[in-house]
Amino acid sequence: MEIWLIIKKLGKNLGVRLPATIASEVHLHADQEVRLSVEHGRIIVEPVSIIANLTLADRLNLFDPALHGGEVMAAERVGAELW
Repeated sequence: MEIWLIIKKLGKNLGVRLPATIASEVHLHADQEVRLSVEHGRIIVEPVSIIANLTLADRLNLFDPALHGGEVMAAERVGAELW
């Protein structure tokens, strides 16, 4: 997807408004931390680790057994474990 935007002056800084379709495609939202870097004359905008800001409940909701191989201990007992 390619969209042409206009850079605006915001105080002493410059800003670009991201269209909702672009933000949605890369899972960005208002007040989210992002990292800006410059590589080969291009500006790269990357979300700061999304997982770092999630609660345990949020992380568990993201777990997909089909994607991650199902149960961690799917095998029978090995050794002398007490259950």
